[in-house]
Amino acid sequence: MQFGMPTLIENRTLEENARLCARLGLRFIELNMNFPEYQLEALEQTDCLIRAAERKGIYYTIHLDENLNIADFNTLVSIAYRETVRRTIAVAKKLVCLRDRFGDKSQPLTLNMHMNHGIYITLPDRKVRMYERDFASYMTSYRIFRDRCEEWIGDADLRIVIENTDGFKDYEKEAIAYLLASPCFGLTWDIGHSKAAGETDVPFIMANREKLCHFHIHDGTEKPPRNHLALGDGGIDLAARLNLAEERNARCVLETKTVAALEQSVAYVEEKQR
Repeated sequence: MQFGMPTLIENRTLEENARLCARLGLRFIELNMNFPEYQLEALEQTDCLIRAAERKGIYYTIHLDENLNIADFNTLVSIAYRETVRRTIAVAKKLVCLRDRFGDKSQPLTLNMHMNHGIYITLPDRKVRMYERDFASYMTSYRIFRDRCEEWIGDADLRIVIENTDGFKDYEKEAIAYLLASPCFGLTWDIGHSKAAGETDVPFIMANREKLCHFHIHDGTEKPPRNHLALGDGGIDLAARLNLAEERNARCVLETKTVAALEQSVAYVEEKQR
């Protein structure tokens, strides 16, 4: 089982993140496309990414923009998001060589994505989610997305992994199930998000556990809902989650938000592995 780190806001450059990753004995950095320094145009400078990784003996996974909205009703927007994914897949293909040198070839290189809930309309007695109301259109967008991703990924050892956040909606579960029928897609279990959401996603995740290939590991609490805590600072059964990650041969991001919390989490893992 290999551990890596997220992109940290305290580090302004790739080199700072790479130095920290190597110092802590971690194997990879998950490059977050929500950060201005990791926008697509920067990631497409793959020679720079590769040189920085080679100097420290690490590799990369990618976290797609959290705003990614595959089913946006504005086709100009949905086309732009699909194009973003296409070009990011092209980047990831060029980074597989680092996984082969410094990682584990038995684990596909991952592109992590969120499901966008879409907007809702507030009525006097309830909220109506537009993707639920226009479910046929929603699913058409995901059929197009799956077809395109299969075409773009081809035979490359890449996987787009879908992360839980604050509870999957029923319409999202249907779209995810459709995506998971393709070998190009898998699941990320974010155990802190899961805890803060009252573990509402656990039945769905466990029903699809054979698709788990990526974990975001951080501690959390349900009441009050908190996550991204250093390991040991919350109420999650970390041993059970890490055992499942190992069983699934999954890659694990220690997804804290500060350097100090990451250092504490690395120390926690090292202590438990002794």
